[in-house]
Amino acid sequence: MANLILTKCPVCGRALQVTKLHCSKCHTTIEGQFDACKFCRLTEEQRQFIEVFMTSRGNIKEVERLLGISYPTVRSRLDAVLEALGYRVEREQSQRRKEIIEALDKGEITSEEAIRLLQN
Repeated sequence: MANLILTKCPVCGRALQVTKLHCSKCHTTIEGQFDACKFCRLTEEQRQFIEVFMTSRGNIKEVERLLGISYPTVRSRLDAVLEALGYRVEREQSQRRKEIIEALDKGEITSEEAIRLLQN
């Protein structure tokens, strides 16, 4: 199995850039500046999370069950992956959703109230 491409400098932590590509069959080498794919930027833990998420077809309940984590943790990890891929995540909205789900979990609000709050 091949090693995964490094995306961050082990010395300073900044993003690394691919500058050389090589064909092991015909020995052609191409030099330049190439961007790594977005998914290469993810940590090993994030890649594993995405694999579980995808094999569960995005079913958050199934992700919770397979990983043994709560709904807010699933959402938090998904938000972290989205940010690592370069997407903007509304943290305030995520925090509000987390509070609503926790209130529902504690029995402080009904499921109907939670649905109404989440839809607003």
